[in-house]
Amino acid sequence: MKVLIVGSGGREHAIAWKVSQSSKVEKIYCAPGNAGIAEYAQCLPIGAMEFEKLVAFAEEEKIGLTIIGMDDPLVGGIVDVFEKKGLRVFGPRENAAILEGSKAFSKDLMKKYNIPTAAYENFDDAQEAYEYLEKAEFPIVLKADGLALGKGVLICNTIEEAKEGVKTIMLDKQFGAAGNRLVIEEFMVGREVSVLSFVDGKTIKTMTSAQDHKRAKDGDEGLNTGGMGTFSPSPFYTDEVDEFCKKYIYQATVDAMKSEGREFKGIIFFGLMLTKNGPKVLEYNARFGDPEAQVVLPRMKNDIIEVMEACIDGTLDQLELEFENNAAVCVVLASDGYPLAYDKGLEIKGLENFKEKEGYYVFHAGTKFDNEKIVTNGGRVLGVVAKGEDLKAARTNAYEATKWIDFANKYMRSDIGKAIDEV
Repeated sequence: MKVLIVGSGGREHAIAWKVSQSSKVEKIYCAPGNAGIAEYAQCLPIGAMEFEKLVAFAEEEKIGLTIIGMDDPLVGGIVDVFEKKGLRVFGPRENAAILEGSKAFSKDLMKKYNIPTAAYENFDDAQEAYEYLEKAEFPIVLKADGLALGKGVLICNTIEEAKEGVKTIMLDKQFGAAGNRLVIEEFMVGREVSVLSFVDGKTIKTMTSAQDHKRAKDGDEGLNTGGMGTFSPSPFYTDEVDEFCKKYIYQATVDAMKSEGREFKGIIFFGLMLTKNGPKVLEYNARFGDPEAQVVLPRMKNDIIEVMEACIDGTLDQLELEFENNAAVCVVLASDGYPLAYDKGLEIKGLENFKEKEGYYVFHAGTKFDNEKIVTNGGRVLGVVAKGEDLKAARTNAYEATKWIDFANKYMRSDIGKAIDEV
């Protein structure tokens, strides 16, 4: 079949790489794609939010499966648009993608169905939020309700910081309409773990665990970003934790969405906090994590097209997910200044060093072609990934591989996976 992937980041590059290995696929297209994705797919000059153009292309080219990588088109209802035309598409419908599209909705869902999460309140009015903060315990977490590129979360240590945060989100609209509503949440202490899962509306199959590093600077300092690196599996995600989550979080979420008339088919990303009182949900996403996909998919043994089709057809219970018994680490190479101001158009050298090197990958996040050269075109530029027999070996390999690539203003954290030293 022909496959169309919608998106342009490191996540979509990892998906395209994995799709290219499927025996069911003859040609891959990506809209709009990037310079790395172009190795596996024909990139199209169509934006991820140009639904009618995407549908027209899929109809004209007789695309057998469209895979939606990004959150914006999912929350915007792209799956519904494709389905109305009788096209096969992987991802949740608009009424299910709200699981990521509204943090207030997802918190209310968890409260209603007794899914473990942090205590919280939702606010539509800034003045009411200010009054609530007068009685709150600190630190405390402020979350813009809608999509904010993974950056709409503020951890505030004092009431002054929190009030400034309310102003930033609700009044100054730093995150646009995403800040029309605000979630104020208890600050949870513990290890963060990410667990991606495939869902077919009733059955859920979880992938191997991972852990992201959100902050821009070493030691988890600096501003929140889309993710500066990740490792898989998490040594903190034990069999005991897995058993608890399967019983009280994973299947409970799928069942809750079905009960609400919002049947979920696609990917649910569970952001978990392993607290002293047990695992709790930090957040849901309705698609692959980025950069979690870059360490999870290289370890996955299954044909991804078979799994995605089972999700669409409601036959996921007939499959078992299999993962390699090893580890992977991703170090993000960013443009210095990210997530604020940074330069673009800087030539990237050394990408050829990854050719034919087994267990080493470079996934493009923000790149493009400039004549014959590949140049930077975003804050997060590349994800350098390496496997190893264990996490320490994978981490050593990944940092060694970051030396193979060079561009002006190259920046990375030096402590991705450092937590594994404590195990």
